[in-house]
Amino acid sequence: MRRAERLFRLVNELRSRGVCRAEDLATYFEISVRTVYRDIAHLQGSGLPIEGEAGVGYLLRPGFDLPAMTFTFEQLDALAMGLSFVEVAGDTSLAEAAREVRSKIQASLPDPDKRKLENAPLFASRRDGPALPSMKLIRRAVRARNILHLVYEDSAGTQSDRRVRPLAIWAFTDGWLFAAWCELRNDFRAFRLDRITKIDETGDQFPDDPSQNLKAYLATKIFAVEMRSQKA
Repeated sequence: MRRAERLFRLVNELRSRGVCRAEDLATYFEISVRTVYRDIAHLQGSGLPIEGEAGVGYLLRPGFDLPAMTFTFEQLDALAMGLSFVEVAGDTSLAEAAREVRSKIQASLPDPDKRKLENAPLFASRRDGPALPSMKLIRRAVRARNILHLVYEDSAGTQSDRRVRPLAIWAFTDGWLFAAWCELRNDFRAFRLDRITKIDETGDQFPDDPSQNLKAYLATKIFAVEMRSQKA
């Protein structure tokens, strides 16, 4: 890791952890304690409000923040990969939003000629398949807690009418799912977007019921196997 990136991450650790011992920081960054002392002294000399001393611990005083668009090269790679995936796998409006985000971030980077986000050699692709129902509609319903009506076809080709309370959208290598509370089954279900033959907004909203919300769904730990089981 280059020193500049290590210093950036060190500030982030100080900001998120509170009081930090040099020994803990050395273990986290896989460097020597002596190097931590040198880095802290450099940051203090640069004007960062870091309090403390060797053998006791260090604390970054509240109120200090890094520029919003300061990224390491690894973080830029992560952004490039994620944006590339959204551009090819998202709906039209989401793909356009990803391109706009890429442009905004690139324009805000320090040394933009050295950190070419738009030219990063990281790409994503998706398998060919049928056109998906409106993901934009589903995303809007998740945000606004709108109940959806859909006609869903299971793996055997049997169709059913459902009123569902959408909670989240999942991306898998084999396709897209959205998780919901299904009023027909009175339970959590996940629906493959390519098996939805019709989807409409009902105009009804649902409450944030602690037993039926996203947190409760995640607690069931069923989302990790939805793509394989497809319980409908």
